Amino acid sequence: MKQTAFEALPLGSIKPEGWLKDQLRIQADGLTGHLEEHWADVGLDNGWIGGSGESWERGPYYLDGLVPLAHLLEDERLIAKANRWIEWSLASQKPDGSFGPERIETVNQDIDKNHDWWHYMIMLKVLIQHEEATGDERVVPFLLRYFRYVSATIDRLPLKDWAEARGAEMLLAVQWTYKRTGEQFLLDLADKVAAQTMDWTGILHDFPFWRKVEHWDHRTHVVNVAMGVKTPAIRYELTGDPEEEEAVRRGIQSLMTHHGQAHGMFSGDEWLSGTDPSQGVELCAVVEYMFTMEHLVRVFGDGQYGDILDKVAFNALPAAISADWTSHQYDQQVNQIMCNVATRNWSNNDEANLFGLEPNFGCCTANMHQGWPKLAAHLWMSDGKGGLAAVSYAPCWVQEKVGAGGTKATLEVGGGYPFRETVTMKLRLERPERFALRLRIPAWCDHPALAINGEMVRMDVEKGFACIERDWVDGDTVELRLPMEVRATRRNLYATSIERGPLVYVLPLGEIWQPHIKRELFSDWEIYPSSPWRFGLYEGADFSVVTEDIPRQPFLASQAPVRLKTGGSLVRNWRMESNNAGTPPLNPDTKGQAEQELELVPYGSAKLRIGEFPLIRTK
Repeated sequence: MKQTAFEALPLGSIKPEGWLKDQLRIQADGLTGHLEEHWADVGLDNGWIGGSGESWERGPYYLDGLVPLAHLLEDERLIAKANRWIEWSLASQKPDGSFGPERIETVNQDIDKNHDWWHYMIMLKVLIQHEEATGDERVVPFLLRYFRYVSATIDRLPLKDWAEARGAEMLLAVQWTYKRTGEQFLLDLADKVAAQTMDWTGILHDFPFWRKVEHWDHRTHVVNVAMGVKTPAIRYELTGDPEEEEAVRRGIQSLMTHHGQAHGMFSGDEWLSGTDPSQGVELCAVVEYMFTMEHLVRVFGDGQYGDILDKVAFNALPAAISADWTSHQYDQQVNQIMCNVATRNWSNNDEANLFGLEPNFGCCTANMHQGWPKLAAHLWMSDGKGGLAAVSYAPCWVQEKVGAGGTKATLEVGGGYPFRETVTMKLRLERPERFALRLRIPAWCDHPALAINGEMVRMDVEKGFACIERDWVDGDTVELRLPMEVRATRRNLYATSIERGPLVYVLPLGEIWQPHIKRELFSDWEIYPSSPWRFGLYEGADFSVVTEDIPRQPFLASQAPVRLKTGGSLVRNWRMESNNAGTPPLNPDTKGQAEQELELVPYGSAKLRIGEFPLIRTK
């Protein structure tokens, strides 16, 4: 297998701190920590704990976020909750190596109930995370038995449908097991799985989907695409073929050209949906694209994928989940002026942008939980040479052995990124050691500055990383300044989105939450605006930055820790279309409208917002 640029650290090597730890705690106190008690699909009758109910993807999806969350927080209640599912799966293995529920029971009638590989792939990821966090010695032999079963079966029952589109998930598990065991049959199996997986390399290299798609196809299903983008990277681990990396680069560029949105995702209200800021994107796609970026950084060691990860994680993810983690959206919009039961130009039903327990479809209810925990678990990686590489700078601490001598190191990361410009790092070492810190320098930062123990240090940046290799001692401190300039990004028809660092800034609307379905804990809500939305921004306007302390929940507009103030005016010819904000007008009419001071907040903190503005020319 090809040596990757970086290596992911085992789950538990990184622990969140500061606002990120608060975010995980809010998640644990909300949907993730209590979903079993309030949603039958992952309740006591689920097939993955021996019941006769839903037994396809929803249980494994839920565990894929619950397991890392439980161990990152060291929450014994959540660990016990997760272990019930783990124990059942481990005990379910048959003599031939197969495992899992005896029959598939699912709300999706398109599933082949005779055989489907997809849901097992998710549970493999769950078991791997469990093994890394606990050292459970049963997992690796379990995986070997299962992969021997797959090897004996996959020619007769090849990947198809969801499994064919998402075969990289099985490849990841096969490769992980090979690295642990060196069993040669796993490489043969990996080649078979790769051959049966959808040709994402070809799709991404010569991208054919230039417009909004309005019919069913696995190649344009937004979650499949979000997962599929990493497939060439996982294949690259097998072949080392540079075409795989080129396909990823070209594919992402094409996706953002034809379907890109201001929050860093491409659109997809089921299928790829174009660039209009009132088209939606599915929450499942958001969390899967984050996982994809984590692997692209790992394989290629290219900082551009960390940039995308930051943008999606700090904007699109929190935007689709209520601040108290008791409801979520299926689809979110960049320009979202109301969340209600209404017909939109989407492939999904009329409830797709409600906040609730399972609006439109329950896949996101099960799958949303992996977003924050997996980000926390991938903030730093090993460079494979005894050093550490920064993927993102959210507050955390990292424990890993470094240098040729395998010295135990602890790295404490603070500073409040992405709400602040300065990242602080402090090293604790058992003994002095020489190794490299590889610091990601985002492409949006023109003038980064690095100080070690108070002395400025020159940086050379290659592929988005500055490599600082030196003899380190206990107590060394690192301060990285990433100045964040306000940037206006031109979009379709000269509409404008505003960014500062990794955060997108939006005009928040007043929110009136009206109950749609009341439940004991996880209700469904419509949200209506209580303030005007039809604002444009002035071309060349100045922005002033206002900062406040970072609260426990920074993704709440009323307590946003950083805001931008600027000027704008109401636009008379910006109209609603199909229950959405219409396309921002190319020539905004502001006749008779006075300039007003506008206060913009981070995208993820506003559930109703304008994030793509008409540009008002001043000449």
